[in-house]
Amino acid sequence: MIAIGRRSVVALAVSGVIGLAAFTWPLVVAPASDIAHGGDAPWTFALLLPLVLAVVLAELSDKGMDSKAIAMLGVLSALGAAIRPLGPGTAGIETVFFLMVLGGRVFGPGFGFVLGNTTLFASALLTGGVGPWLPYQMLGAAWVALGAGLLPRWRGKAEIALLAAYGVMSSLVYGFLLNLSFWPFAVGEGTSVSFDPDSSPGTNLVRLAAFTLATSLGWDLMRAVTTAVLVAVTGPVLLRTLRRAARKAAFEPVSNKELA
Repeated sequence: MIAIGRRSVVALAVSGVIGLAAFTWPLVVAPASDIAHGGDAPWTFALLLPLVLAVVLAELSDKGMDSKAIAMLGVLSALGAAIRPLGPGTAGIETVFFLMVLGGRVFGPGFGFVLGNTTLFASALLTGGVGPWLPYQMLGAAWVALGAGLLPRWRGKAEIALLAAYGVMSSLVYGFLLNLSFWPFAVGEGTSVSFDPDSSPGTNLVRLAAFTLATSLGWDLMRAVTTAVLVAVTGPVLLRTLRRAARKAAFEPVSNKELA
């Protein structure tokens, strides 16, 4: 994992706060207000772009990225956009999350945050998947890749097991967050899984969990399994390849342990 500088920490923290607000603000808006994500998604997307740029600039300032890192970001984003149509969410199968997990693991949380955003954006342009859901998919994927860059510095089989387990957990959290972004407006009022503006946040989270269990859990589990399997199968080779590229591009210092 690459060390993260102070500017990058601040930029990622601000991005996290704004991103969390983007996901959770529906909890404080009554469904009867007729506000839906078709209206707020462009604003979320407009906020997301400068956040990504701020993280890139912070990484450049902290020397966590340079021109070679930007080139690598482009390569991984293009690769992710190319392989995502191989499993475009059919029955929950996602063929791109493993690449974001491995990329964030090798190149660090700041790089991972940008990688998640650019990969989902590029794949949406390629597959025609642009819609009000896109900025939330980008944010969720960015957090998946960012989190991989913050995991403990294990190596060998333990690292693969850790990344596979993280792939399962992050895939489930990703699905939960996407549900949260639209659930208050999608179900309507008066059902056992509807958002209730008069209930406490804890009660509404229980309702959201029930909604997730009834609707998307099967898809989320398939995403989790696909990601874990692809990490386990491709991880040993891709981690070595990406770390070799990182050393040659001078992203990180070489250690005897990593050369082993």
